[in-house]
Amino acid sequence: MVEKLISTNPSKNYEVIGKVEVSSEKEIRDAVGKANRAKEKWASLGIKERVKMLSKVYENFSKRKQELALLETKEMGMPISQSLGSVDFGLSYFKWYLENAEKCLAPEITYEDNKSVHEVFYEPIGTAAVITPWNFPFSNMILGVMPNLVVGNTVVFKHSEECPLSGKLIEEIMNHSGLPDGVFNEVYGNGKTGDYLVHQDINMICFTGSSKVGKYLYELASKKFIKAFFELGGSDPGIVFEDADIDKVLDSIYSGRFYNCGQVCCALKRLIVHESKFEEVIKKLKAHVEAKKVGNPEDKSTDLGPLVSEKQLILLKDQVKDAVNKGAKIVTGGKSPDNLKGAYYLPTLLVNVTPDMRIWKEEVFGPVLPIVSFKTEDEAVKLANDTVYGLGSYIFMKDSKKAARVAEKIKSGVVNINNVDSGIPCNPFGGYKCSGLGRGSGKHGLRELCQIKAVSMEK
Repeated sequence: MVEKLISTNPSKNYEVIGKVEVSSEKEIRDAVGKANRAKEKWASLGIKERVKMLSKVYENFSKRKQELALLETKEMGMPISQSLGSVDFGLSYFKWYLENAEKCLAPEITYEDNKSVHEVFYEPIGTAAVITPWNFPFSNMILGVMPNLVVGNTVVFKHSEECPLSGKLIEEIMNHSGLPDGVFNEVYGNGKTGDYLVHQDINMICFTGSSKVGKYLYELASKKFIKAFFELGGSDPGIVFEDADIDKVLDSIYSGRFYNCGQVCCALKRLIVHESKFEEVIKKLKAHVEAKKVGNPEDKSTDLGPLVSEKQLILLKDQVKDAVNKGAKIVTGGKSPDNLKGAYYLPTLLVNVTPDMRIWKEEVFGPVLPIVSFKTEDEAVKLANDTVYGLGSYIFMKDSKKAARVAEKIKSGVVNINNVDSGIPCNPFGGYKCSGLGRGSGKHGLRELCQIKAVSMEK
């Protein structure tokens, strides 16, 4: 009997919406074989020809934007207005890769005199195993797959078992876009499938997901002696200083934590507030949160939908319970709504938070925000860096010189100051510490997926 992935709707009490067959070991080996047979020809086409072919993929994805977004909403509960925005986000990155890859990967002269010239070339690595999570089904795929294809790598792609129908739709569109056979291949399954995939004859592992799995894959990559690129977990701090205009930054604090029901790797997961602003922030953020609509994600007026699954809901409840048992106080939320069935959880604010609580130490993937106070700049920075993660961070203050000084001290790959979001295609994205290896997006992200060759010759 063929094993199947079952896709459920977390907003409708886990109603089954479809099934997808899990890839067999033979199908996985065949996919890797096809990618390996195609990689030399795909690389030899050159960037211009690859961009031309991938532009057709971009057009086909754009035509089916509504379908892609609605499926995201049904499979993982993202409000439809956010799903549409998420698809647009992915398309904007895809477009940037197509328009800028040739410039970013052009040969560079590093030294020249009257006798010699020295150039650096960016060349494809080969076959990449790309594994992405469920929280942004379309845009995660774009960020993982498309830069590889643009630079000339072939791909064997595995999406999360939480959104197999999105994976199927992506594969359908890719397969009807005219790419050469073997350039893009997709397999289906859970972690077992991913594990079998990365043990095959591949040249690189690109993984987005938990730090625990990332460490395992890093060990495997070292044994295989292949390149690894990882975007992993985060517990991003947000620091509110004494000169911050709370009314101006309140919506940024809210969206930083609660967008996509808090299921974002670089979400604002710990709020650190100057003692002089603490009560004001609590009062205004509480009112802001309680004014939001929690409900059916297919309704355009909904602000927060459910979590992706019952498993994720149980984990979140356990993290909050641990905090309350250790003395944390619930300001608002702290439970599932009484009138909704599924993986719903009310947006939650917690105070009296201590460093031994799971909500402080672990990555919290849901609509829960722990809030602590500080007195001095040094204390704020120490609290911000009190984590094994270092993906992103947020600073809220008027003093731009001080903000720049604090940004330099925070150990994270991304720093957002006030209402400016660094998430645009030209910027590199990735983290310090347990938040990953390497950088995605921008020219740094494209080059991350290449072999770098220096060629020196006589004139």
